[in-house]
Amino acid sequence: MNVTIRKIGNSEGIIIPKEILDRMGVKAGDEIIMTSEGSKLILSAADGDFERQLGHAEKFMDRYKIALKKLAE
Repeated sequence: MNVTIRKIGNSEGIIIPKEILDRMGVKAGDEIIMTSEGSKLILSAADGDFERQLGHAEKFMDRYKIALKKLAE
């Protein structure tokens, strides 16, 4: 499936066909994760629970970084 890169304000973007969004299980307003490998662009549905848990883990690690560093030694 080919899509065209379009000018959107000062940026550029693509229109993702509805059938692709349906297969991904996402809709307008949902967050997705975008990564690239070489010349490939990879879109994945964001897992809201995982992102929330990761945020808590980062706060915990920042708060207890000295203790965690000692434990790692």
